[in-house]
Amino acid sequence: MNSQVDVLAIAAHRDDVEQTCGGTLLHSAAIGLRTAILDLTQGEAGTRGSAAERAEEAEKAAGLLNVGWRQALDLPDGRVENTWENRLKIVRVLRELRPRVVILPYWQARHPDHATASTLGYEACFVAGLAKVETGAPPHRPFKIVYASLYADLRPSFVVDISSYVERRFAALMAYRSQYENQAPGGTLFVPQEEIREKTLALARHYGILGGVRYAEPFVQKEVGLIEDLTLIPVQSI
Repeated sequence: MNSQVDVLAIAAHRDDVEQTCGGTLLHSAAIGLRTAILDLTQGEAGTRGSAAERAEEAEKAAGLLNVGWRQALDLPDGRVENTWENRLKIVRVLRELRPRVVILPYWQARHPDHATASTLGYEACFVAGLAKVETGAPPHRPFKIVYASLYADLRPSFVVDISSYVERRFAALMAYRSQYENQAPGGTLFVPQEEIREKTLALARHYGILGGVRYAEPFVQKEVGLIEDLTLIPVQSI
């Protein structure tokens, strides 16, 4: 069975993808790849906003990111656990969409849901390829898993140039008005609205400088990369 999408981004919460790899999804769509987002929770435990508000905001953000498919599972917000049942929920999506590339959160994170989502997503990708695990759909294992590492204190394996998409990426993030507009709840936890743009562009600019472009998003891969032609390696050394 052919893939229905080329790139699937999996994240714990609605707005995680917008923060970490929204520009990459925009770039992917622009070069003709089919993209999708799977949010694991619905946001019912968040300090700000309700699950219903975040569902509306996620739909608007998906349109801005030009993704063709977006859904949210029903894992408890704040209690994402790596269980067999939860793995199977993701397996069903993987076998339905059959992505070649899966983007996961980096495996070390301040929020436990993010760290768990990384391990849970990886194990689901493995289980999805097991023929004897029956879900009513043929097995499928993604070819590539990469980890969005924007908030990790490490040198990325590679970056993706998002210079042409940084404004639309920011617009997709700000679609979450319930999260990023100034308000009393979470006032000491959230970045003030007037500083969000500066922080967002500063991070993208930092990784852009590393990659020799204006703005970029960073990723980590666990496996060694393979180069066929040394003369075509991008990013100048000196």
